Amino acid sequence: MDQNRINRINELARKSKTVGLTPEEKQEQQRLRNEYINEFRNSLKSTLDSIVIMDEKGNKRPLKQKTNTTEKH
Repeated sequence: MDQNRINRINELARKSKTVGLTPEEKQEQQRLRNEYINEFRNSLKSTLDSIVIMDEKGNKRPLKQKTNTTEKH
């Protein structure tokens, strides 16, 4: 995400706290936030996918993705 979009997210956040946002600005804010979150997640996933674990014997293996283990109480 380019710096102009990040600046716009911050600008809308400041405006939201002071004078409020129009419905159009709220939609823009949500769209920009979603784009930012998606790009962050993709970057994090790419980083995690490139991690290799080395055991005591020097064997390398890729980091495995955990399955969703959250339990609802």
